[in-house]
Amino acid sequence: MSGISAIIITYNEEQNIGRCLDSLSGVVDEIVVVDAYSTDQTVAICREKGARVVLHPFEGFVHQKNFALQQARHDWVLSLDADEALDERLRQSLLAVKPNLKAKAYRVNRLSNFCGQWIRHGAWYPDRKVRLWHRAYGQWGGTDPHDRVVLRQGTPIVNLPGHLLHYTATDLPTYRQHLKRFAVVAANAMKAEGRGPVLGIRLRAAWMFFRSFVMRRGFLDGKNGYLIARLIAGYTYEKYALLNQLHRSTGSVH
Repeated sequence: MSGISAIIITYNEEQNIGRCLDSLSGVVDEIVVVDAYSTDQTVAICREKGARVVLHPFEGFVHQKNFALQQARHDWVLSLDADEALDERLRQSLLAVKPNLKAKAYRVNRLSNFCGQWIRHGAWYPDRKVRLWHRAYGQWGGTDPHDRVVLRQGTPIVNLPGHLLHYTATDLPTYRQHLKRFAVVAANAMKAEGRGPVLGIRLRAAWMFFRSFVMRRGFLDGKNGYLIARLIAGYTYEKYALLNQLHRSTGSVH
Protein backbone atom coordinates (compact mmCIF):
# COMPACT_ATOMS: atom_id res chain seq x y z
CA MET A 1 0.00 0.00 0.00
CA SER A 2 1.32 3.42 -0.97
CA GLY A 3 1.67 6.08 1.69
CA ILE A 4 -0.07 9.42 1.05
CA SER A 5 1.05 12.82 2.31
CA ALA A 6 -1.59 15.52 2.64
CA ILE A 7 -0.19 18.99 1.96
CA ILE A 8 -1.90 22.24 2.93
CA ILE A 9 -0.78 25.88 2.93
CA THR A 10 -2.16 28.26 5.54
CA TYR A 11 -2.21 31.82 6.77
CA ASN A 12 -4.65 32.81 9.53
CA GLU A 13 -7.04 29.92 8.86
CA GLU A 14 -8.17 29.16 12.41
CA GLN A 15 -11.82 29.21 11.30
CA ASN A 16 -11.29 26.52 8.65
CA ILE A 17 -8.24 24.37 9.31
CA GLY A 18 -9.74 22.12 11.99
CA ARG A 19 -12.52 20.94 9.67
CA CYS A 20 -10.01 20.34 6.88
CA LEU A 21 -7.67 18.28 9.07
CA ASP A 22 -10.49 16.25 10.63
CA SER A 23 -11.69 15.17 7.18
CA LEU A 24 -8.24 13.70 6.44
CA SER A 25 -8.13 11.54 9.56
CA GLY A 26 -7.66 7.86 8.73
CA VAL A 27 -7.17 8.57 5.01
CA VAL A 28 -3.59 9.86 4.76
CA ASP A 29 -0.32 8.81 6.38
CA GLU A 30 0.93 12.28 7.24
CA ILE A 31 -0.31 15.84 7.09
CA VAL A 32 2.12 18.62 6.23
CA VAL A 33 1.01 22.20 6.79
CA VAL A 34 3.18 24.99 5.39
CA ASP A 35 2.21 28.10 7.31
CA ALA A 36 3.15 31.65 6.33
CA TYR A 37 3.64 32.81 9.95
CA SER A 38 -0.02 33.04 10.98
CA THR A 39 -0.86 35.48 13.75
CA ASP A 40 -3.94 33.56 14.96
CA GLN A 41 -4.32 30.02 16.35
CA THR A 42 -3.79 28.20 13.03
CA VAL A 43 -0.43 26.65 13.94
CA ALA A 44 -1.60 25.59 17.41
CA ILE A 45 -4.68 23.88 15.95
CA CYS A 46 -2.58 22.08 13.34
CA ARG A 47 -0.12 20.76 15.90
CA GLU A 48 -2.92 19.76 18.26
CA LYS A 49 -4.43 17.64 15.48
CA GLY A 50 -1.13 15.94 14.68
CA ALA A 51 -0.03 17.82 11.58
CA ARG A 52 3.63 18.56 10.92
CA VAL A 53 3.97 22.33 10.57
CA VAL A 54 6.68 23.98 8.48
CA LEU A 55 6.96 27.78 8.66
CA HIS A 56 7.81 29.46 5.37
CA PRO A 57 7.31 33.05 4.16
CA PHE A 58 4.60 33.45 1.54
CA GLU A 59 5.98 34.20 -1.93
CA GLY A 60 2.92 33.39 -3.99
CA PHE A 61 0.41 30.53 -4.17
CA VAL A 62 2.28 28.48 -6.77
CA HIS A 63 5.63 28.85 -5.00
CA GLN A 64 4.16 28.04 -1.58
CA LYS A 65 2.37 24.92 -2.81
CA ASN A 66 5.46 23.63 -4.60
CA PHE A 67 7.46 24.21 -1.43
CA ALA A 68 4.85 22.17 0.46
CA LEU A 69 5.16 19.46 -2.18
CA GLN A 70 8.87 19.21 -1.43
CA GLN A 71 8.21 18.71 2.29
CA ALA A 72 6.14 15.53 1.78
CA ARG A 73 7.69 12.27 2.93
CA HIS A 74 5.64 10.16 0.53
CA ASP A 75 5.59 10.29 -3.27
CA TRP A 76 1.80 10.28 -3.38
CA VAL A 77 0.40 13.66 -2.34
CA LEU A 78 -3.13 14.85 -1.63
CA SER A 79 -3.39 18.63 -1.74
CA LEU A 80 -6.17 20.60 -0.04
CA ASP A 81 -6.73 24.26 0.68
CA ALA A 82 -7.46 25.17 4.28
CA ASP A 83 -11.08 26.03 3.46
CA GLU A 84 -11.70 22.62 1.87
CA ALA A 85 -12.63 19.22 3.31
CA LEU A 86 -13.31 15.71 2.04
CA ASP A 87 -16.93 14.58 2.13
CA GLU A 88 -17.61 11.04 3.32
CA ARG A 89 -18.00 9.61 -0.16
CA LEU A 90 -14.66 11.07 -1.26
CA ARG A 91 -13.05 9.70 1.90
CA GLN A 92 -14.31 6.23 1.01
CA SER A 93 -13.18 6.63 -2.62
CA LEU A 94 -9.66 7.50 -1.48
CA LEU A 95 -9.56 4.57 0.92
CA ALA A 96 -10.73 2.27 -1.89
CA VAL A 97 -7.98 3.27 -4.35
CA LYS A 98 -5.19 3.67 -1.80
CA PRO A 99 -4.14 -0.02 -1.74
CA ASN A 100 -3.65 -0.02 -5.51
CA LEU A 101 -2.97 3.40 -7.00
CA LYS A 102 -2.86 2.39 -10.66
CA ALA A 103 -3.17 5.83 -12.25
CA LYS A 104 -0.62 8.57 -11.67
CA ALA A 105 -3.22 11.28 -11.00
CA TYR A 106 -6.75 11.44 -9.64
CA ARG A 107 -9.32 14.19 -10.16
CA VAL A 108 -12.18 15.24 -7.87
CA ASN A 109 -15.27 17.43 -8.17
CA ARG A 110 -15.23 20.46 -5.91
CA LEU A 111 -18.56 21.56 -4.45
CA SER A 112 -18.60 25.12 -3.11
CA ASN A 113 -20.68 26.60 -0.33
CA PHE A 114 -21.60 30.26 -0.79
CA CYS A 115 -23.25 32.04 2.13
CA GLY A 116 -24.74 28.79 3.41
CA GLN A 117 -25.90 27.39 0.05
CA TRP A 118 -24.24 24.57 -1.89
CA ILE A 119 -23.79 25.77 -5.47
CA ARG A 120 -24.48 23.01 -8.01
CA HIS A 121 -24.55 24.95 -11.29
CA GLY A 122 -22.83 27.82 -13.04
CA ALA A 123 -19.07 28.32 -13.36
CA TRP A 124 -18.47 26.81 -9.92
CA TYR A 125 -19.73 23.28 -10.55
CA PRO A 126 -18.49 20.75 -11.34
CA ASP A 127 -15.17 22.39 -10.49
CA ARG A 128 -12.88 19.48 -11.44
CA LYS A 129 -9.45 19.50 -9.80
CA VAL A 130 -6.47 17.14 -9.82
CA ARG A 131 -5.66 16.84 -6.12
CA LEU A 132 -4.10 13.39 -5.70
CA TRP A 133 -1.05 12.53 -7.79
CA HIS A 134 2.39 10.94 -7.80
CA ARG A 135 4.70 13.90 -7.44
CA ALA A 136 7.14 12.58 -10.04
CA TYR A 137 4.41 13.27 -12.61
CA GLY A 138 3.41 16.82 -11.77
CA GLN A 139 3.78 19.99 -9.76
CA TRP A 140 1.94 23.25 -9.18
CA GLY A 141 1.79 25.77 -12.01
CA GLY A 142 -0.62 28.36 -13.41
CA THR A 143 -0.73 32.07 -12.68
CA ASP A 144 -1.25 33.33 -9.13
CA PRO A 145 -3.77 33.18 -7.58
CA HIS A 146 -5.20 30.56 -9.97
CA ASP A 147 -2.81 27.72 -9.28
CA ARG A 148 -3.32 24.27 -10.80
CA VAL A 149 -1.52 20.95 -10.92
CA VAL A 150 0.45 20.68 -14.15
CA LEU A 151 1.03 17.04 -15.07
CA ARG A 152 3.58 15.48 -17.37
CA GLN A 153 2.07 15.19 -20.86
CA GLY A 154 0.17 11.95 -21.32
CA THR A 155 -0.32 11.28 -17.61
CA PRO A 156 -3.55 9.27 -17.17
CA ILE A 157 -6.15 10.81 -14.84
CA VAL A 158 -8.90 8.91 -13.03
CA ASN A 159 -12.02 10.59 -11.60
CA LEU A 160 -12.90 9.83 -7.97
CA PRO A 161 -16.52 9.77 -6.74
CA GLY A 162 -17.43 12.18 -3.99
CA HIS A 163 -16.88 15.88 -3.41
CA LEU A 164 -14.16 18.14 -2.18
CA LEU A 165 -16.22 20.54 -0.09
CA HIS A 166 -15.17 24.16 -0.51
CA TYR A 167 -16.38 26.62 2.11
CA THR A 168 -16.01 29.68 -0.09
CA ALA A 169 -17.68 32.50 1.80
CA THR A 170 -19.88 32.98 4.86
CA ASP A 171 -20.99 36.48 3.84
CA LEU A 172 -20.97 38.66 0.74
CA PRO A 173 -18.86 41.62 1.99
CA THR A 174 -16.03 39.30 3.07
CA TYR A 175 -16.04 37.54 -0.29
CA ARG A 176 -15.99 40.85 -2.17
CA GLN A 177 -12.83 41.79 -0.27
CA HIS A 178 -11.35 38.38 -1.05
CA LEU A 179 -11.93 38.92 -4.78
CA LYS A 180 -10.39 42.39 -4.64
CA ARG A 181 -7.22 40.91 -3.12
CA PHE A 182 -7.17 38.16 -5.74
CA ALA A 183 -7.59 40.71 -8.55
CA VAL A 184 -4.49 42.56 -7.32
CA VAL A 185 -2.49 39.32 -7.12
CA ALA A 186 -3.65 38.26 -10.60
CA ALA A 187 -2.82 41.60 -12.21
CA ASN A 188 0.69 41.70 -10.74
CA ALA A 189 1.31 38.08 -11.75
CA MET A 190 0.14 38.66 -15.33
CA LYS A 191 2.36 41.72 -15.62
CA ALA A 192 5.34 39.77 -14.25
CA GLU A 193 4.73 37.07 -16.88
CA GLY A 194 4.84 39.66 -19.64
CA ARG A 195 1.11 39.87 -20.35
CA GLY A 196 0.33 43.00 -22.33
CA PRO A 197 -2.63 45.39 -21.99
CA VAL A 198 -6.05 43.85 -22.56
CA LEU A 199 -8.72 45.36 -24.80
CA GLY A 200 -12.47 44.97 -24.44
CA ILE A 201 -12.49 44.21 -20.74
CA ARG A 202 -16.17 45.15 -20.36
CA LEU A 203 -17.04 42.64 -23.06
CA ARG A 204 -14.90 39.99 -21.35
CA ALA A 205 -16.71 40.62 -18.07
CA ALA A 206 -20.12 40.44 -19.75
CA TRP A 207 -19.17 37.16 -21.40
CA MET A 208 -18.14 35.67 -18.06
CA PHE A 209 -21.51 36.62 -16.57
CA PHE A 210 -23.40 35.11 -19.51
CA ARG A 211 -21.30 31.97 -19.44
CA SER A 212 -21.88 31.33 -15.73
CA PHE A 213 -25.50 32.45 -15.38
CA VAL A 214 -26.94 31.28 -18.70
CA MET A 215 -24.68 28.76 -20.45
CA ARG A 216 -23.70 26.95 -17.26
CA ARG A 217 -27.24 27.38 -15.82
CA GLY A 218 -26.26 29.38 -12.79
CA PHE A 219 -29.84 30.66 -12.68
CA LEU A 220 -30.83 27.29 -11.20
CA ASP A 221 -29.05 28.33 -8.00
CA GLY A 222 -31.41 31.28 -7.64
CA LYS A 223 -30.30 34.57 -6.10
CA ASN A 224 -26.85 33.25 -5.18
CA GLY A 225 -26.35 31.93 -8.71
CA TYR A 226 -26.97 35.46 -9.97
CA LEU A 227 -24.67 36.98 -7.35
CA ILE A 228 -21.87 34.57 -8.20
CA ALA A 229 -22.15 35.37 -11.91
CA ARG A 230 -22.00 39.08 -11.06
CA LEU A 231 -18.97 38.54 -8.83
CA ILE A 232 -17.16 36.54 -11.51
CA ALA A 233 -17.82 39.32 -14.03
CA GLY A 234 -16.66 41.98 -11.60
CA TYR A 235 -13.49 40.09 -10.77
CA THR A 236 -12.73 39.63 -14.47
CA TYR A 237 -13.12 43.36 -15.11
CA GLU A 238 -11.10 44.34 -12.04
CA LYS A 239 -8.05 42.16 -12.73
CA TYR A 240 -7.74 43.31 -16.35
CA ALA A 241 -8.35 46.95 -15.42
CA LEU A 242 -5.54 46.67 -12.85
CA LEU A 243 -3.28 45.03 -15.45
CA ASN A 244 -3.91 47.92 -17.84
CA GLN A 245 -3.21 50.35 -14.99
CA LEU A 246 0.13 48.64 -14.41
CA HIS A 247 1.08 49.24 -18.04
CA ARG A 248 0.33 52.93 -17.63
CA SER A 249 2.52 53.23 -14.55
CA THR A 250 5.52 51.65 -12.87
CA GLY A 251 5.73 49.28 -9.95
CA SER A 252 2.89 47.09 -8.74
CA VAL A 253 -0.70 47.59 -7.66
CA HIS A 254 -1.80 47.01 -4.07
